[in-house]
Order: sequence, then C-alpha cells, then structure tokens
Amino acid sequence: QVQLVESGGGLVQAGDSLRLSCAASGRTFRINLYTMGWFRQAPGKERECLATIGWRGDRTVYADSVKGRFFISRDNAKNTVFLQMNTLKPEDTAVYYCAAARGSAGDDVHQYDYWGQGTQVTVSS
Repeated sequence: QVQLVESGGGLVQAGDSLRLSCAASGRTFRINLYTMGWFRQAPGKERECLATIGWRGDRTVYADSVKGRFFISRDNAKNTVFLQMNTLKPEDTAVYYCAAARGSAGDDVHQYDYWGQGTQVTVSS
C-alpha cells in the first residue's frame, strides 16, 4: 500500500515562510521512478498544480502564481519531497497535496497515480 503523507502546514502571517514535506512509504515504493508534484486546492476552486520535479530532480516546473517564491526539491534516498514556500500571501491559503506520477508528468491531475491526504496552509493578512 502506497502512502504519501504531507506535513509542515499551519497558520502563518503574510510574508512568512513554510516548508512542506511529503514522505512516501510502501513496501516497494520508491519515488526515484516518479515525477513528483505539489498541488493545492482552495474552497470552491479547482485543484491547482504548483510545481513538479522530474525523477532525477534536474527538471522543475512552476506555476506562474508561485514562480520565484516556491521551490520544490526531492531527496530520493529519504523518499521525501519538499516544497519551500516563501513570501506567503493570503491567496496562498489552501489545502496542499503532494502526488506521484509514474514516468513523466505535467500539471494535469489525471496524470498522477498517488495522492497524499493534504495539509492545510492558512496565511493571514
């Protein structure tokens, strides 16, 4: 059974930073064969892809809304993916999810095979 568990969310003020982690587990599951992505979903809105990182970690893609503020990274040895979020804004308030896709993947949620349960990030003004 594959599990992705996000952590690091919370309540912060505008301008603060947070670092989200996504720990993957499963008897034979290793993220080194997967594209990993971070998504978010605010109430009443569709799930939005924020950042993706290729299995080697040498290819990253960001949504315009977070480019230059958020940074995705991965530690394949620890089976963990991170999202460093800087200069947070109230509009960043959402539930944040990590996801894994076999092989190459983009920003389409349907390309992802495994999802975490999400972690809430709330940014106050």
